[in-house]
Amino acid sequence: MTKQIPDITKSSGERAQFSLDKLQRSLKHSGASDDLIEEIIHRVEEELYPGISTREIHNRAYALLKKKKSLFASKYKLKKAIYELGPTGFPFERFISGILHYSGYETKVGEVLQGTCVSHEIDVLAIKNGTLNIIECKFHGEDGLNCNVKVPLYIHSRYNDVKVPLESKKDKTYRETLGWVVTNTRFTVDALQYGKCAGLYLLSWDHPNGNSIKDRIDRLGLYPITVSTLLSEKEKHFLLNRDVVLCKQLVQEHFFLDHLGVSNGRKTRILAEMESLCKI
Repeated sequence: MTKQIPDITKSSGERAQFSLDKLQRSLKHSGASDDLIEEIIHRVEEELYPGISTREIHNRAYALLKKKKSLFASKYKLKKAIYELGPTGFPFERFISGILHYSGYETKVGEVLQGTCVSHEIDVLAIKNGTLNIIECKFHGEDGLNCNVKVPLYIHSRYNDVKVPLESKKDKTYRETLGWVVTNTRFTVDALQYGKCAGLYLLSWDHPNGNSIKDRIDRLGLYPITVSTLLSEKEKHFLLNRDVVLCKQLVQEHFFLDHLGVSNGRKTRILAEMESLCKI
């Protein structure tokens, strides 16, 4: 069913072998049936050629999924959909705040904390069980750009500057503080090593295992609106500019679709797609 194809081009620009087993796993993750997965892999395999990019492969698989069932296609394009939250990175901060909010945290975005040396605008503050989590987000707008050790190094210095005044207060508001670094891509080995050594909590697309961004999204049904196959790019931008970043939010605040002039029939289809993704 699968075979190794030499000389494909990865998102980083590197040439490498591509195993169709990886494609099979991502299709399985979308919820597609075994028969549909086999059909898509067969079609994609027929179109492979030396030097083909992973983006072309995934775009083809996405198009085939979309023809069969848009819900599968939405889940399949999750990683790409997070890139589409850009280019400023602010919607990504809202997205992370939303994931944590629905995980039982009290969250705030863009708060300013006074440090020992200077004041700092913090991407996300998240409070749970007496712990103040000071979260900085590093957003990349395209695949292949990993988060290197310079990022946790820089964020650790900012965290230390704001931590000292918080922990030196006699009337402590929080039991403890914890610094986070969050990225929508991956951490390099050095970044992971430094984060662990410095006591930072690192969260990325695939780290930590079992509790990564993609794991949290699937577990909680907290998909970004950019996964939608029914909303246009203009409509997605309209919603993101109004801080509607989660499908769950749009279900709860569907009046925004009226503001967009969406017809009743199309509104019903969009909300049905949103609700399916949210597992409501």
